[in-house]
Amino acid sequence: MVLKNVTYFPLAMSLSCHILDTTNGLPARGVECVLKDNLGNVLGTGRTNNDGRIRWEGITLSIGVYELLFQTAEYFTDAGRSTFFPHVSIAFQVTDSSHYHIPLLLSNYGYSTYRGS
Repeated sequence: MVLKNVTYFPLAMSLSCHILDTTNGLPARGVECVLKDNLGNVLGTGRTNNDGRIRWEGITLSIGVYELLFQTAEYFTDAGRSTFFPHVSIAFQVTDSSHYHIPLLLSNYGYSTYRGS
């Protein structure tokens, strides 16, 4: 596919995420996560497991920018806690076929992320 005079090649790679609730030091279980491309098209969805993790195996993405949208409102509501962030959106860039791990450190009123390994 050619887009804006740049050629995009599909890459077989792996993608995972991990959510830790920094308020209680525990994994955030049952959080829905949506993977989108740079046009907002949904490529996949998942829910964090008991360890707060989702792993997408064998997906094929092209070089480009993607978004992980974490639906955090339901998680906090189920826990009986309020939150300032009903969802967390993390944009990331795929540059090669390596493994991409995106941790989310989450609390009611703040979050941080980084590229994990």
